[in-house]
Order: sequence, then C-alpha cells, then structure tokens
Amino acid sequence: MKDFEELQKLERLTERVEQKVRLLEQENSALKNQLLSYQKKLSDQEEALEDFKNQIKISKIVRNIPVENKASAELKGRIDSYIKEIDKIITYLSE
Repeated sequence: MKDFEELQKLERLTERVEQKVRLLEQENSALKNQLLSYQKKLSDQEEALEDFKNQIKISKIVRNIPVENKASAELKGRIDSYIKEIDKIITYLSE
C-alpha cells in the first residue's frame, strides 16, 4: 500500500512539473515574440534616425548654395520644398 501512495505522489508531482514546463514554454514564446517586436521597433527607429541625419546633411547643403542669381534661388527653393515634402512622407510612413 505504501508503494502505491508513493507512486501516486510521484504521478501528481510529475503532472505539476509538466504543467509548469508548459507554462514556462508559453512564457518563453511570448517573451521571444516581444523581443522580436522590440528589435523591429529599434530597427525602424535607427532607420528613421539615419533618414533624419541625411535630411540634416541635405539641409546644410541647400543652405550653403550661394544665391548669386535667380536660377540659384529658384533651385534652392525647389530643393527646400522637396525636403519638406520628403519630411511629410516620412512622418506619414512612420505612423
């Protein structure tokens, strides 16, 4: 009789361990998904930062274009409007 009780205890313990393993596997899976999500967000933010750095470089180039005649002023205005339009598109895409 004692052996039977020991066997039942072991079976209950085994069931609890198996249940705990299943819960830990589910938690692990959820954490992996969360990590992938955070990595994607980080990648998107790094890409946006690079785009922003490029915009700053372009803006500096535009500001340094000498405005000697009407054609240069017109070119500078067009480039400036393109930059503004690109900014709007990036903002829209990042939402």
